[in-house]
Amino acid sequence: MQLLFGLLLASSALWPGKATTVQPTSDLYSSTISSKLQVTTNPSNYSSLYPQITDHGNPAKWQYLNVNQWTTGFFPATMYEMARRKTLCPNTSSFNDGVDWLERGRVWSAAILPMDNGNAQGHDQGFLSLPFVAELAVNPTNQTAITAINKFAGLLANRFNSVVGCTRSWNSTDPTDFQVIIDNMVNLDLFYASASLTGNTTLTSMATSHADVTMKNHFRPSNYSTWHVVHYNATTGAVIEKVTSQGYADWSTWSRGQSWAMLGYGNMYTRTGSQQYLETARLASKLYLDNVPNSTYIPAWDFNAPGNPATADTSAGAIAATALIQLATIERSLQNTTGSDYYVNAAINLLNGISNLGWKPTWDSLLSNGTANYPTGSYQTGIVYGDYYYVKAGNDLISNGFISCASAAK
Repeated sequence: MQLLFGLLLASSALWPGKATTVQPTSDLYSSTISSKLQVTTNPSNYSSLYPQITDHGNPAKWQYLNVNQWTTGFFPATMYEMARRKTLCPNTSSFNDGVDWLERGRVWSAAILPMDNGNAQGHDQGFLSLPFVAELAVNPTNQTAITAINKFAGLLANRFNSVVGCTRSWNSTDPTDFQVIIDNMVNLDLFYASASLTGNTTLTSMATSHADVTMKNHFRPSNYSTWHVVHYNATTGAVIEKVTSQGYADWSTWSRGQSWAMLGYGNMYTRTGSQQYLETARLASKLYLDNVPNSTYIPAWDFNAPGNPATADTSAGAIAATALIQLATIERSLQNTTGSDYYVNAAINLLNGISNLGWKPTWDSLLSNGTANYPTGSYQTGIVYGDYYYVKAGNDLISNGFISCASAAK
């Protein structure tokens, strides 16, 4: 990998062309976001059912599922992002909607709390803990959130296998079949959140081990595209097979998986400062951007899927944009202005592309054209995590100084 990265860096292939100034779509900061969320998050509507995807109606409506889903944490976490938006731009009248988003986030987090004692969501403890991590950002002494983060981290740690060097993603009827999916990279940040509270370095060692093993086995050396699932032998740690579950084929690149890799390794660099994680995030991002058409900036659900164009996945675009903003921030901290400009403009282009396709003011969701799981027929819907990362990406542009509050308010 060191040689490949060196060649790319020497040829400027990672950051092609001159920097240009790209402006985000007005949809990204539209008051319609608040209006929609005010309806769906109204405390009077609170129950133990949570939105995950929309139906296929026109306008599409949220489909509500019981709390024990891997996606549950994204809904209250979106409310915390709305609160962060108001904090970032307190003098921007269009963001001051009179809603106590923190209170709504807390209300809708309540049903998730019992899940820290155990749940059916495997490795996705990091996603479940998102609202509690967000709570500590505004109230660092909240003992309920602290306890939840530590208990969710404990559940994830219980899935670690020292022979494989990873946390198990999905359970299997065969105890020797140890399945790890690329999505798991983003859940590793929970280990660092808990370790920062407890000083438990065993958790951070698990995170780096998982990241190192995944870096070795999940990426195709030729181009840094990712396999979705790697099966290991739980007893020997040997790789059994590399396949897809939600992608087009075992040899193809599922775009949301690639975006999880981008975000996960950017997180790992931010947490550790290890150059190998930054290089992996850069190379994963290059593969992603090389496969998104620059005429539309709309990602296909799988970069090798048939169709002209293939069915889109706006959620993959929102996650990738979040990852690219993180990379832009990292590059700027390293005085790499060219790289920073390139990544932030690519992120804004992605956000504009998915907005042009998927912004639906009449839908319950913010975005349409999400693909939750194409092989099972779940596509062309709104998706709760697509909306979360869409709002978060808009906030991250502001918080990292790439967009001003005045520009966002236009």
